Amino acid sequence: MSKISEIETWLQENLAALLAEHQVPGAAIAVLADGEVIDHAAGLVNKAIRVESTVDSVFQIGSITKVWTTTLAMQLVDEGKLDLDRPVVDYLPEFTLGDREAAATMTVRQLTCHTAGFEGDIFTDTGVGDDCVEKLVATLADVPQLFAPGERFSYNNAGYCVLGRVIEVLRGKCWDDCVRDHLFAPLGLTHAASGPYDAIRYRAAIGHVAPSPGADPVPAPVWALTRSNSPAGAMLAMRPRDLLTFVRMHLNDGKADDGTQVVLPESLLAMREPQVKMPDLGSIFSNQWGLGWMLFDWDGGKVIGHDGGTIGQSAFLRVVPEQGVAIALLTNGGEPLHVYQTIFGKLLDELAGIKMPELPGPNPEAAPADLSRYVGEYSSRVADTVVTSDDEGRLWMERTPKEIFAELANAPVTKDELLPYRGDTFVASVAQLPGVYMPHAFVGDDDQGRARFIHTGRADRRVSQ
Repeated sequence: MSKISEIETWLQENLAALLAEHQVPGAAIAVLADGEVIDHAAGLVNKAIRVESTVDSVFQIGSITKVWTTTLAMQLVDEGKLDLDRPVVDYLPEFTLGDREAAATMTVRQLTCHTAGFEGDIFTDTGVGDDCVEKLVATLADVPQLFAPGERFSYNNAGYCVLGRVIEVLRGKCWDDCVRDHLFAPLGLTHAASGPYDAIRYRAAIGHVAPSPGADPVPAPVWALTRSNSPAGAMLAMRPRDLLTFVRMHLNDGKADDGTQVVLPESLLAMREPQVKMPDLGSIFSNQWGLGWMLFDWDGGKVIGHDGGTIGQSAFLRVVPEQGVAIALLTNGGEPLHVYQTIFGKLLDELAGIKMPELPGPNPEAAPADLSRYVGEYSSRVADTVVTSDDEGRLWMERTPKEIFAELANAPVTKDELLPYRGDTFVASVAQLPGVYMPHAFVGDDDQGRARFIHTGRADRRVSQ
């Protein structure tokens, strides 16, 4: 029996039990190895109406969409219509931010690797029309700059909406039409949807959320985030096999299965080149970021990928380019991180000799003697965070969500102990995910010996004096 056949048998025997153990309503997975794709599904796409998940079910891929949007941009680079190192305003003269000078110098490349530096969690609903991305970009005029463009990494959804708008202007059509015409069609995808009007034609998964920590997840009240955030990952949905068809093009010098040249090989290689180092956030995030891709340096080789999270749906993609191995797991609620860790840990090891690192956890021996660097108030448009210390030398974090995150949060205010991990990085337990600790890195300096940002992939700026 071939290795890929053994994997298929293992998934058939274990996927359903893994989902049940971790309260994941449904999932579908596809695996690419030795030029062959296998797929498997288990559970339900919707608990309310008891619809079963199949290998053709479409799940939202969330921020994995950012790799698709970057690929659309690289097609324009191939055609000589886009230069990544030119300012965004060369393509969008009307583009501006709260910091006019920063907006005038920001490059397209900085959008693709999250170094643009402006606050990026902007989910304003600008309607469902084809002009929704254009309208969203116009609302960014008062968005504050966290740091100078190019200075450091901070995950930026709004930056990808700006990139999506650049693509729209250069193509003369909306982002949805761009992804359908320039990726879905040449790749021959049969189960992919840019929004709900397409997704309803298939067996579409709905996200599930827990009404309280530990409770069984129930169908979410809405299917997706706002259409204005589509280039960043609000709506794109597909079956795992179609996601791996896109990946296979990336591994096949930019050629579709029928030989169509979709992107030039040099552009795809450029996407995998490191652009910026990440703060120390353990294995929850990558070591570095490329153009769109997360870049992992794991024991056994280089891995690229991306994750995605929407309302109750989580997606995981990992690719080992040198060995032609890829895994796509799409889920719709519960505790999918544990399912991801178990499945990908086994499959990457057996198919590519890659050893996935353990999830981060507390390390009491790393406790710093002085906590004054970390204490203070930090803020962004989506949350206010207050970090305090007590007489026993412990660090505490109280976090109050704002705007859309306050609407979606089950517990509006959380207070957690920040436990030492290593260096300036601490971890906090995640109430909704037993056994999972989220890293919080304190980075930068405010010229008074205190951290300038608390970083969770996104940088929240210190506001206390």
